[in-house]
Parts: sequence; structure tokens; C-alpha cells
Amino acid sequence: MKRLFPLFILVLLFSCSAVKVSYDYDKETDFSNYNTYNYYSDMETGLSELDNKRLFRAMDITLRIKGLIFSEEPDFLINIQGKSFQAPKSSSIGVGLGSSGRNLGGGVSIGIPVGRANIEQEIQFDFVDVKKDMLFWQANGKSSFKENMSPVEREEKLQEFVDKVFSKYPPKKRK
Repeated sequence: MKRLFPLFILVLLFSCSAVKVSYDYDKETDFSNYNTYNYYSDMETGLSELDNKRLFRAMDITLRIKGLIFSEEPDFLINIQGKSFQAPKSSSIGVGLGSSGRNLGGGVSIGIPVGRANIEQEIQFDFVDVKKDMLFWQANGKSSFKENMSPVEREEKLQEFVDKVFSKYPPKKRK
């Protein structure tokens, strides 16, 4: 039992900070046609200028590993939209009533939020074909973060986020 407790704590910590991702794409798209990319010049990412630099650096590294090349004349453009918001605190009030034979009992339970509220960050990535002006791949990532993270922690968190979002790009062909 003593050995399971630290494992339980680790699982709990990592499950709270997990990146949740949803994907969508045009199933008729031949992803092998897309080898070069660039970013829209007029994006409003919803992030700070420093976090923008960190995000673009993380994306460039990840996309380069996937064989894509940054280009001034790209096959597709990337649009990024982000927002941060305060996640609702999970507090609750419960009322219970029970009986056993002639005895009757009841109780009230009140959940009191402890600590700071989580900040959720949601970022949407759109891949748009330059020639067709058509969206062909989209991913939405969502993760919680702490406001007071150090620059190194922010960079690591954004790299983890980007790695998770692009882990399923390009989509596998289904038979």
C-alpha cells in the first residue's frame, strides 16, 4: 500500500495537467502534397508576445521533425487562435437523507474550493491550402497552466502542448 501511494500521486498530478486535443480534417486531402508552410501575418493568437515566440519556436521544431519546411512561398498557411480563461472551481453542496429501521439520519456536505482557480488555455491551429484557400486540417488543444510559471517552464509547457497537438499530423490513412 505504501508503494502505491506515490504512484497514485504521480498519476493524479499528470492527469490534471494533460493536454486535451481534438482533430478534424478533410478526408479527401492528400497530405503528401504539403511540404512547406508559413504563418498568417495578421494572426491574433491571444498569447503574449513572448509566448508567441515560444509557440512558434516549438512549432518550427516539431514541424521540421515531421519533414515540413518553413518557406516564403508555402504550400499551406497556419492560422493560430488562442484564448485563456479561468476554469470554474469545482465546489459543490450535497444533501443526504437516509433511514435504517426506526432511525432516520441526514447530512449536508459542502465543498469548499481550496487554492487558486486553474487557468485554461485553448489554442486552435488551422492549416489552409494556399492555392485552394481551403481549410484541410484543424486541431484544438486545451490545457491548464499556472500564471506564475518561469520562462523555462512556459517553454517546456508549450513544447509539450505542441508535441501533443501535432502527434497525429498527418492523419493516418484509413482502409
